[in-house]
Amino acid sequence: MRAHTQSGYRKGEETRRRILDGALKAFGEAPLAAVTTRRIAQAARVSLPTLQYYFGDKEGLYRACATEIVERYRRHTSAAAGEAAQAMRAECTPEAARLHLKAVVAALAELLVGSSETVGWFQFVTRELREPGPAFEILYETLWRPGVELTSRLIARIVGGSHNDPAVRIQALMLLSSVLSFQSGRSISLRAMQWTAIGRKELGLILAVLNAQIDAIGLR
Repeated sequence: MRAHTQSGYRKGEETRRRILDGALKAFGEAPLAAVTTRRIAQAARVSLPTLQYYFGDKEGLYRACATEIVERYRRHTSAAAGEAAQAMRAECTPEAARLHLKAVVAALAELLVGSSETVGWFQFVTRELREPGPAFEILYETLWRPGVELTSRLIARIVGGSHNDPAVRIQALMLLSSVLSFQSGRSISLRAMQWTAIGRKELGLILAVLNAQIDAIGLR
């Protein structure tokens, strides 16, 4: 009985995963209004009632996609972010904060710039940034706001200021945006750099420049 139950659970998870993967692709290619649940169900090789069983209506599936993106992001960045947050609670030195900031930015760049995994869903994120929809609050509250807060606190520790200082928060936003630009503006970046792709070598160059920017924080 237990083996049967576990088999059924695995099958259910596989079905749910296929639907999510299909939805992330579909919502990445077109806005919410232009995508139908029937199209996603067909791509996932499931019936429409099966899709509705797992996710309800189209908006429920759209929100589930946002939650899935957050989970994928956390799997890649939680170690660096967790260590940085712990160091901040222990009132680490400015130089330690600088090292943790480099680690956090590197983890973000590895995911957004160096991984092919993000290609399928980054357009989803970009669209929500440009035109906030049903998934915006999920992405903002669980992804963007914590990222900006942690980056601001690390920069504030480096410069000996407050994380609520507008100049500190702008610096945090600009640092994070510089990483995002290599994904949201990937075609422009490749053309400007005369690269055909961003591999390990190119990612290394990007990280070297980002690290130099972080090293310059707080210098007079």
